Amino acid sequence: MGKIEERLDKILDIIKEDNFLKNRGIGNEIGFYIFDYEPKYEGIVRRHTEFLIKQMKKVRPEVVILNISIYDIILEILQEKKLLDKCFDMEKKKGKEALHKAMKPIVKPEAVIDKIKAAYDESTHKLVFLTGIGSAWPLVRSHTILNNLHHVFDKIPLVAFFPGMYDCKELRLFGLIKDDNYYRAFQLVK
Repeated sequence: MGKIEERLDKILDIIKEDNFLKNRGIGNEIGFYIFDYEPKYEGIVRRHTEFLIKQMKKVRPEVVILNISIYDIILEILQEKKLLDKCFDMEKKKGKEALHKAMKPIVKPEAVIDKIKAAYDESTHKLVFLTGIGSAWPLVRSHTILNNLHHVFDKIPLVAFFPGMYDCKELRLFGLIKDDNYYRAFQLVK
């Protein structure tokens, strides 16, 4: 991985191109891309995704980006079930491990995927940013989400901002945790 600023600066030039937006030139594969980065740069990457959305509105106003945070979806699910405050209390009293164990049956990957599907409007959205992956762990694993979105985002590109390493074979969250093999995405910037 190169310097984070240099890699981030390359993204806009890639995502504004017609070939990228139309999924051309990728050998009939789905247009899923991973932008991997060291977890310590989470704040910088988060700010840059917001910058990219604003810049795309200027340079390609017809390209509406759906920015989905997996972490925000988890919070939304907990709020809908009126469990968010209880989760905060449980974490204080019993710790993170007990909280994660209690949340597993509530925050299922299927529920997260359903929320993503509901947010997507095929006639409006032309690109998807997937963020909040590190914050969602261990409740939701990135490979599970990506594997279940192939049929949803088969016509538009999806860029997953991944705090870890991706070598086109496996995802390593935080550079440490193997998140199963995943072969169907391309590296957005090397």
